[in-house]
Amino acid sequence: MAVNSVAYPPGMATMKPRYRKQIRPLWVIFASLLWVTIPAVATADVTVAHAISLYGQPKYPQGFQHFDYVNPNAPKGGRITLPALGSFDTLNPYVLKGISPSSFAGLYGISELSEPLMVGTSYYLESGDEPQTAYCLICEWVEYPPDHSWIIFQINPKARFHNGTRITANDVAFSYQLLTSDQAHPAFHNNLLAVEKVEVLSPQRVRFRFKGPSERSNLLRVGELPVMSEAHWKQHPFGESSGTPQPLSGPYTVKDFVLGNYITLQRVDDFWAKEHPVYQGMFNFDEVRYDFYRDRTVAFEAFKSGAADFWMENVSKNWATAYDFPDVKNGTIQKVELPHSIPSGTQAFFINMRRAKFQDVRVRKALSLMFDFQWTNKNIFSGAYTRNQTHFPNSVMAARGLPSPRERDLLEPFRQQLPTELFTEEFSYPVYDEPGKLRKNMKLAMQLLRSAGWEYQNQRLINSQNGQHFQFEILINSPSFQRVLLPYSKNLAKIGIETSVRIVDRAQYKVRLDDFDFDMTVFVLPQSASPGQEQRLYFHSSQANVRGSKNLSGIQDPVVDAMIQHITSANTHADLVAAVRAMDRVLLWNYYSIPHWHLGYHRLAYKNIFSKPRNPADMSLAFQTWWVRDTKNSVNR
Repeated sequence: MAVNSVAYPPGMATMKPRYRKQIRPLWVIFASLLWVTIPAVATADVTVAHAISLYGQPKYPQGFQHFDYVNPNAPKGGRITLPALGSFDTLNPYVLKGISPSSFAGLYGISELSEPLMVGTSYYLESGDEPQTAYCLICEWVEYPPDHSWIIFQINPKARFHNGTRITANDVAFSYQLLTSDQAHPAFHNNLLAVEKVEVLSPQRVRFRFKGPSERSNLLRVGELPVMSEAHWKQHPFGESSGTPQPLSGPYTVKDFVLGNYITLQRVDDFWAKEHPVYQGMFNFDEVRYDFYRDRTVAFEAFKSGAADFWMENVSKNWATAYDFPDVKNGTIQKVELPHSIPSGTQAFFINMRRAKFQDVRVRKALSLMFDFQWTNKNIFSGAYTRNQTHFPNSVMAARGLPSPRERDLLEPFRQQLPTELFTEEFSYPVYDEPGKLRKNMKLAMQLLRSAGWEYQNQRLINSQNGQHFQFEILINSPSFQRVLLPYSKNLAKIGIETSVRIVDRAQYKVRLDDFDFDMTVFVLPQSASPGQEQRLYFHSSQANVRGSKNLSGIQDPVVDAMIQHITSANTHADLVAAVRAMDRVLLWNYYSIPHWHLGYHRLAYKNIFSKPRNPADMSLAFQTWWVRDTKNSVNR
């Protein structure tokens, strides 16, 4: 039976579980004799806890044995092979330079192999059955005051890197320095913006102090800090692409790899946290090998031939027509649709407003009117998808109807900067379900373009001031997306706009997006059930010109900035919903992008060798909870 390996301070087991306010217990008095800095923070108002939830209480109390969505008795063993798209040239996922396996691996990435202080905190490490809740892992417990101005992490004495060295507070502080350096990816800068100072109080205690207004979300953001080895990175250049694996601390280590070709992860038998409750029933495969393919069609053919064990399908045409091969018919491969409640990502055509031609909202609206989703869904997607009328599809965060009173309160101070329609009309993209509707909106698009200074002359759209022809390039990294772009390009051509499609490999795609070297592109911004600090990376003015940020459209909108501030400082779930919906409305009415579509289920195909828990996670695929049913017949190829 799984046991809780976390050793909480004496007296904590008798406290009220979950969110605890303390009197001054004996362990604090004893601690004050050892660390002279502790009495300044160990007061009657300090909360000491095993977990933090952004709103309300964590689902799992102190002393819990395992998450509900796992099988704690799942057998360990088996070797599986998974396909990955693209390539990789570094094993360091924390820097902007280079491409790491985590960019494409999806189910198991290199970044997940360096353990964070807490698990389940970020939008890409979301807990399987509760949003924005973090449980101590490298930390043994946390301490923080009511105003959330600081947090102390007590380091778990069992925490080890794979080379056997203990993880200390110095490693935590050094990791913070690395991830806020100029060499780190801007996503980490963004997450750690609120940190004012990091203080090592003892070898096992580290305190983060915050600046600015009180925000409980800051506790979660530093909780997701990946902890790296100070000793290693003092001997190796952090900012360079690296083929040297760093000392890891998670359930897997790197067994073997060839840059750009494959990487094999091996489960660590003596993993220091293997009895920790957050890892019961998880990471059950002995080996996970990723074979990298530059072409999706080639990767799928490899899966069909038996060279891979699992495939996640994202091409609707393939799902409808490409699974009639023998292994599916005889049951060797299972083809399943698994419903879920996972908020879909923000997938869209992102319009680069750093280009002068896209800076007028009338132009951007005209471009959106020429996208005929209904034709595309019927003729290309076999009717599989639902059009996104929001940046937060499949989520309660999506704006709907007219603004609620809470939303109006947030938006009212900016009324003069917003379209009047935002307050009086429900936003919606046109539905082209009848003949003539596209033509009607084509005329509207022409009117918008004419008012923005563009004239239709000899089947070309010409700028009335400089005589330039309206043309632009759409950047993609998957040839399969050409079938979507062809009818869209034909519609644009009808109003005189010439488009070209540029297909590049994933390495060049990343570089061009990092440098904002595109006119329009296709991308997906991951979203969670509780949007937070990542919205700053996506939409905030401060990120518009930061190389590598995900503010792809170059949005510099003070109203959006203000809504993001309300999102990150929301004190209740209702406040968060209102702030996200308000921001969603501002983004929609300004036509910064052209949202795509979403599904409410996973499309999976996999060999009939896997088992999964009876009560699967609803908010995550949670592939890490699956196991191989027959380990004797599971081999790497």
